Amino acid sequence: MQPLRLGDRGPAVADVHAGLRSLGLLPGDDGPEADGALETAEFDAATELAVRHFQQVRGLSVDGRVGDETYRALNEARWSLADRLLHHDPERPTRGDDVITLQERLHELGYDAGPVDGVFGPETEVGLRAFQRDYGLTSDGTCGPATFRALRQLGRKVTGGRPQLLRQSASFVDSGPHLIGRRIVVDPGHGGTDPGNTAGETTEADLVFDLASRIEGRLAAAGATVYLTRGRDQNPTAAERTRFANDARADLFVSLHLDAHASEHARGVASYYYGTGSGASSTVGEQFANLARREVVARTGMLDLGSHPKTWDLLRMTRMPTVRLDCGYLSHPVDRLLLLDARVRSAMAQAVLAAVQRLFLPADADPPTGTFDLPAGLKA
Repeated sequence: MQPLRLGDRGPAVADVHAGLRSLGLLPGDDGPEADGALETAEFDAATELAVRHFQQVRGLSVDGRVGDETYRALNEARWSLADRLLHHDPERPTRGDDVITLQERLHELGYDAGPVDGVFGPETEVGLRAFQRDYGLTSDGTCGPATFRALRQLGRKVTGGRPQLLRQSASFVDSGPHLIGRRIVVDPGHGGTDPGNTAGETTEADLVFDLASRIEGRLAAAGATVYLTRGRDQNPTAAERTRFANDARADLFVSLHLDAHASEHARGVASYYYGTGSGASSTVGEQFANLARREVVARTGMLDLGSHPKTWDLLRMTRMPTVRLDCGYLSHPVDRLLLLDARVRSAMAQAVLAAVQRLFLPADADPPTGTFDLPAGLKA
């Protein structure tokens, strides 16, 4: 859809108003659409402010506009558990806040419902069927009135932390510290006819492809099976990159980007993982985002901008822990000089390798950030 923005009018704007009102972000039905005049509904300053607030809370890019991602998130936010029947549809997966509530509830009761991502996929169906079978319900994988009642009546069983974090962390550590046979997808952003951010003849697409190739070499030397989502002259869509990682049945997914901003003060390294900001998140993704960012900062001296939860589809729709790593600002002279230095890009590649290795280590064997000793053959 064409993004809706300040000054736009029409039925689509009225629909956005309805979604924002249902969430308490706009006052009650006192606009022209209350009288049926949908064509005159206006995207005014109050609407833009409400959209920005919604985007911030939901982990979306905050621009005050309603594009596909924000519009879909508004629709998903309207649903509460028991508002509708929930089931797995492979062609058109059910998405919404009610699915998040269901997934969280199943995890709290000790059932593995897959990532808490608000998408009713096959893992959620398996967890739901197991719950229904154990509690004497019809094990049909459909969350209807009887299942809703059972979920409300039962207390939480898993204690000692977030259930998904406990399960995922244990799974990674129990699988052993080695990287042999691990499947890791490295995604250099942009490419082909899309250069990404640019500074003169320097392009984001070229730099992150070089960085991805360095990471690929180091991970492969450590025994991992590594896939790049694109070649030098290709630019897959976000959906194609996501599907590629899912089809590869990857253990980890790392997406590499560079940033740019009009502000002369914007610089540093940030990382992003799937999370709504209100509890639902990729727990291992969050851990990996923190490890990768801190390792890059420790080895390059770049500014630390932290790790942040986002609900971008690239993070949400991958079925493995996924991290987007923004490795600096091409628009900042210091960051740009560092990024153009091949030695710094090699240090970044070593940092990602260290972060991947640390992710599989038990807590008592995990070295401090920046101290992981890489084999001599991986430092070139």
